[in-house]
Amino acid sequence: MELLSDPPRPLRWATSKAMRRLVSAERTKARHAKAERLRRKAGRGHVVEYFHQLDDGYSHLAAQLLRPLLNAYDIELVGHLVPPPDPRNAPEQELLAELSRRDAASIAPHYGLRFDGAAAPKPELLDLGTRMLAGTAGEAFADLAPQVGEALWSSSTDAMQSLAQQAPPVDAASAVQALASGAARRRRLRHYSGAMFHYGGEWYWGVDRLYHLERRLRELGAGKSAGGLLAPRPAVETGPDKEGDSLTLEVYPSIRSPYTSLVFDQAVELARATGVRLAVRPVLPMVMRDVPVPREKGMYIFMDAAREARALGLDWGDFHDPVGEPVRRCYSLHPFAVRQGRGVALLSAFMRAAFYEGVDTSTQAGLRQVVERAGLNWQEARRHLDSGEWAREIEANRLALYECGLWGVPSFHLRRGAQTVLATWGQDRLWLVSRAIQRLLGERQTDDSVRSAGPAPPGA
Repeated sequence: MELLSDPPRPLRWATSKAMRRLVSAERTKARHAKAERLRRKAGRGHVVEYFHQLDDGYSHLAAQLLRPLLNAYDIELVGHLVPPPDPRNAPEQELLAELSRRDAASIAPHYGLRFDGAAAPKPELLDLGTRMLAGTAGEAFADLAPQVGEALWSSSTDAMQSLAQQAPPVDAASAVQALASGAARRRRLRHYSGAMFHYGGEWYWGVDRLYHLERRLRELGAGKSAGGLLAPRPAVETGPDKEGDSLTLEVYPSIRSPYTSLVFDQAVELARATGVRLAVRPVLPMVMRDVPVPREKGMYIFMDAAREARALGLDWGDFHDPVGEPVRRCYSLHPFAVRQGRGVALLSAFMRAAFYEGVDTSTQAGLRQVVERAGLNWQEARRHLDSGEWAREIEANRLALYECGLWGVPSFHLRRGAQTVLATWGQDRLWLVSRAIQRLLGERQTDDSVRSAGPAPPGA
């Protein structure tokens, strides 16, 4: 069952109410407590299942943390090999594969990890690596997976063949069966992606969500020491360098996106605090762009967004889904709001109403509340409501987003003049944007200092 792009009002209300309850902190705590009771009753240890997609950049980063996880926590690791996601859950397969390589290379150093895969892996090395891992389990899987990944992404035939001497590959049929078994287990647990950890009924994606799993294990007393987290979320940085007017930060939000609603205001503040020019380029939600969003994917997104919001200390989750007509009506007012200097305020007010305050933005009263909170006159705004002026701009933004090699929201495109510095996707990449800004501003400050000092004296 897929999420509807424009549900009728009664269904919108009922679905929103059910989702609010499902992702609440109280229900989450109850699910965790139940999982722990069942674990203890069955006499099981802390079993963490990991789903490894060998040709996925994010999986290679996650694999490098498997042995550290075993060393830091009293867990049993069960590794599964999985194929790429079904196209219904990841419709832009080639773009996703390319993004996983580019993004993994960008974030790896910040986590103390390595990723050197600029190109897609060689098919013959992928096949050999798959057959080796298909015959490995438990702690041996944790040790072999990062080594196989290193050989694969460095395109080293010699390294892969050397590993094959230590871990003899299974036959092709057995490898196919291992992939099918991993995919079936992932499907039973209601997920679709690689680089995923599963523990006690909850999913954790790659290095980016590992800190949630680590905190949960520590709360259960499964930590072996009192040390810090293996993969804490990097912080957004805003100083000390300022005056970034040579840089432009393009933000691509969707006002129906739970993830966008978590980070939009912070992205705006990042640009203000660093002096970077801000260009906000809204796009339609994926489900309104005829991109399928199956129910399992939609459920994971909302539950993950709620978990991220709690980690950020946000009072998020009293939402009334604005998908469909509410989004179109708000966007129809966006050109008017921009002319009034209130375009950012309109988008921010809409997301606050929809995701933090449970306002039904499909009603005239709800939309009026948004408009007035954005500092706009409702009577004047009504003259622009439901005009067709917005559609061309929104479509142009979508095309520009794809030109950056991105398609999801929120996306960030940092450029110096016309030159792309960084193009990245996800509310969990704002820290990466902030660090790129500080690096560039630091370089500028150094250049300015050299110029102000003048030429070096003769003989210096």
